[in-house]
Parts: sequence; structure tokens; C-alpha cells
Amino acid sequence: MYNNPVLSKLPAHLTDLIIEKPYNSYNWQDHAIWRYVMRQNVDFLKERAHPAYLNGLEKTGISIDRIPDMQTMNDILQKIGWGAVTVDGFIPPAAFMEFRAHQVLVIAADIRPIDQVEYTPAPDIIHEAAGHAPIIADEAYAAYLKYFGEVGSRAFSSAADYALYEAIRYLSILKADPYTSPEEVKLATELLEAKEQSLGIPSEMAYIRNLHWWTVEYGLIGQTEKPLIYGAGLLSSIGESAGALSDNVRKIPYTIDAVYYNFDITKPQPQLFVTPDFENLTVVLDQFASRMALRKGGVEGILKAVESGSVATCVYSSGLQVSGVFADYILHQNQPAYLLTSGPTTLCYQNQCLVGHGTETHSHGFGSPIGAIKGTLKPPRFLDDNDLAAVGIRLNEPCSFEFESGIQVKGVLKSLVRKEGKLLLLSFIGCEVHYEDRLLFDPAWGVYDMAVGESVVSAYTGPADPNAYGLSYPQPKEKTHKIAYDQQQIELHKQFGVVREWRDQPSPFRHESGLTENYLNSWPNEWLLLTELLELAIKNKWDDRYISLLHRHLVQLAIEKPQYRNLIHRGLKLLGMS
Repeated sequence: MYNNPVLSKLPAHLTDLIIEKPYNSYNWQDHAIWRYVMRQNVDFLKERAHPAYLNGLEKTGISIDRIPDMQTMNDILQKIGWGAVTVDGFIPPAAFMEFRAHQVLVIAADIRPIDQVEYTPAPDIIHEAAGHAPIIADEAYAAYLKYFGEVGSRAFSSAADYALYEAIRYLSILKADPYTSPEEVKLATELLEAKEQSLGIPSEMAYIRNLHWWTVEYGLIGQTEKPLIYGAGLLSSIGESAGALSDNVRKIPYTIDAVYYNFDITKPQPQLFVTPDFENLTVVLDQFASRMALRKGGVEGILKAVESGSVATCVYSSGLQVSGVFADYILHQNQPAYLLTSGPTTLCYQNQCLVGHGTETHSHGFGSPIGAIKGTLKPPRFLDDNDLAAVGIRLNEPCSFEFESGIQVKGVLKSLVRKEGKLLLLSFIGCEVHYEDRLLFDPAWGVYDMAVGESVVSAYTGPADPNAYGLSYPQPKEKTHKIAYDQQQIELHKQFGVVREWRDQPSPFRHESGLTENYLNSWPNEWLLLTELLELAIKNKWDDRYISLLHRHLVQLAIEKPQYRNLIHRGLKLLGMS
């Protein structure tokens, strides 16, 4: 783990997703790609990005000249209360959100290949380190990003959502591998389209993913007539950032309605959303959070927990948190009267597992009433010993009582749990629980731990105490492909290093006989290497004939290779030669 106190607070289930990316695994072409994109961005964005971006570049000290190492990134980010870790490409959305809640940027360890300089479908270090990191130096935006993580990590997903994530990850990995065949990409694209079409009713995560895309990734800020860029997807893409500000892209004021706009990661977006300021982002997110089961609880919350089919938490009005896979529930007059989990379950309070109520105790599931006990006048969480005795519930004595829903409980009270003056739990032995003709608990099953609370006030994905539950995220099926370079490519990478060494010399590097001709003959189609050589020639005031020779070759290459045209002309413009 990198030296940063922010990272020391990460839970184990998140640290399992962190990978090591040795800094020396970046070759000199990688550094040249970083430098090219960063120089282009700073030049293009100086009048088009929100001031927080350029101010953040200066404040965080992120190098324009070379890829920053992760310890340097953490040295920079910890000054503003954040950290960074490397991961293998796209990680599960819930984990991504949770990292954000802990104020940690997840950085895809790899850098885009040379043929994806303008835009890459896969997350990379340019997108994260050069796109996200600078702008979080702005306090209002950083607060929004953290809040987004807190809300997003509690959003319910569906099995279809996870299948979509895996399809997106798979396609991005294939597209980032230069050896992938067109047929493989075609099949992966069709798979992604099929997953998108089979999503069904959007989940909370599907909606919040839209908000993330239209703000954190592709957000504009200011006035709709002349907005500025702040979204990391645009800040890190010299191709898309130019198109985003054109009249071809519709600009819409950012409101809660953005949740209903889906996006296609493989195409330019037909519309973008403009927020007047960063504070408005938090206002809209708070509006969405108010619609979530996280804040609403009730029947809707329990139903979402059941439909998710994964570990979730339902919170009783007493504050007791029940975490497990919710399997069923009972309604009485359209209100929750009973809930059940299957498999390992924990009972927690304030995100800490109660002693004796971990998964080893509740390994086969948990079931409990919701609501008020007949004959009581207070909310059940406020019942004291006298209140309980008034309805016949006393320690170590047989009792029989009924909930207003009609659920009947008969047994011997052995213990109870109170926290901060609130009754959370009653535990019975020899207990039998019925609802109408349905047996809910049999004395032979052991101790009956009964949750206390008149309602379920919150429901969200994941366990309340991840460590106690033993939470872990599944490892992705497809790992990012490690590119095997042939001897010619390795030699090309060395030449990028040679040119950089010449440029970094304290004294001007003088042209040697045949040097320019040698590069033009040996690497005629390597536009980035030749652009770097031209920059070196201009900086060190080589003879005009060498500068002219390199310039003419690059102009001709732009004509012969249309795929390089924009890249070459952008590079020449930065050198004052286009």
C-alpha cells in the first residue's frame, strides 16, 4: 500500500481489488503519449475548461512531461485529503462508488495505446490521473464526488446490471489490445448491445450510473450558451472535448431529469448537461437520494432488497441493521409485517456487528416481525422493562404476545439488547412464531432473536459491517491483456527514450550527420516519434533544412494516413508550424 493515511482506512474487501503496477513497466512511448495528450489538453483547455482544472493541475503538481508514479500521486493527493490506487480496468460499480466514498481515486494501471490517443473505451491512467485528479482540488467538487460515492455505494443493482458491467469490461479490454481481431470486437459489441436491451426496469444503480456519466465523466458547467468542461471523460479526451463544445451537441440544463438519459460508451453523445455550478450537482444528487430505498425504506425498500438477489441491509426504526440475502416478506394491510433472509446474516448497530450476532450465529438466515406489539402505547424501540411487563414480557418467564399485524410469539425471554436507550433485540428460547396458518419459527430451531422496530426506515445494498460479514467482490472473469511487444516495437520504444534523453540534456543537442534521414527511413509512419524529433530540432535550433524535412514529411504523412491527420496537425500547431 502506498504511503498515504487515507489508504490505511480502506476496508479489506476494497484492498483486494488493488493491483501493483511497477513504474518501470511503462515504456518511453507510453510517456510520450502521456506528454502529447497533456500538452494538447493544457493548450486546448486553457480557455475551455473550468478554472478548477488548470488550477488543480498546478495545485496537485501533476507532471505534464511524464506519467506520475503512484507514490507521487499519493503525496500530491493526500494534501487535499484524497488517495489513489491502481486497479485492473473497470471494477464493479459498487466497489468503484465505495472507493469514492473513502476519498480514493481508482486508477486503471495501463495507458491507452498509440492508436487510441484521441479516445479510448477503456479507463486508463490519463483518464484518472489527468482527468479526475486535478479537478478534485476544488473543495465543492471534491465534496460532491465523496457524496456521490456514499450514495452510489448504497444503490441497489440487479443481476442484469452486473452482466452489463462484465460486458462493458470485456469489450474495453478487447479494444485496448492491438492484437484483437475485428471479429472478436464485433461479437463483444453485439454481446454488450444484447445486455443493454435486456436490462428491464432500471435499477437504482442504472439511474445513478446515468448521473455519474453526465456529471463526473461528461459534465459541462456555466451557461448553456457557452459552457466550460469539467467532466473527466472530456478533460482526458482531446478528440471528444472539441466536439462536446460544438453546436452539433445539444446543451441541456442539468436537473434530476438527467437520470432518464442513457448513454452509449462507443459513440459521441448527442447531448450533454450543463450545471450552473458545482453546488448544484450535490442538490440534484440529494434529490435522487431522496427517491432511493436508502431513505425511503418501507415496502419498496424491502422489495428492492429481495429483487436484488444479493447481500443487502434493512434498517429498523430502532437502528438495528439486518444484513443478508433477503428472500421473503409478509405484508399486513400493505405494510411490512415480517422479513426473512436466507443464508448468512448479521445484526448490527451503527455499522458494527452486535456481539454474538454474526454470520456464525445466523448462518441459516433470520426472520423477524416489523411493527408494534398489541397493548403497547409507545413505539417498540422505546419500550422499557415496565412497558414490556405490562404486556406479559418478563425475563426468564414464559410469555405470549401478538403484534398488531396478527403475528403471534410464544416463548421464554432470555435476554434483550438496548443501545443508547433504544430497545433493539429480544431473544427467546422455546419459541414458536405464527402468522395465520404459517409457522415462522419452531422451538426446535434454537434461540429466536427478534428485531424490534415499528418500521423499516432504510434499505440499501451491501452489509452494514463488511468485515463482520466477510464481504468480498468477485474477481473479474477477464483480466486486462498484457501486451507482448515484438523486437521492432521494443526498438521503437528505445528510440522514444533516446529522443527524450536528447531533449532533457542541459546543453543543446546538436544534429549529427544523417540523423534526420535515418529516423525518416527507419520510422516513416511513427508520427509521434517524428513530432518529438521535430520539437527537439526547433528547440535546439537545428539547421532549417532538417526542420523543413521533418515538417514536410509529417504533412505528407497526414495526407497519406487520414487516421493520423488530426493528431499530426494538433502536434504541429503546438509547435507553431500549422
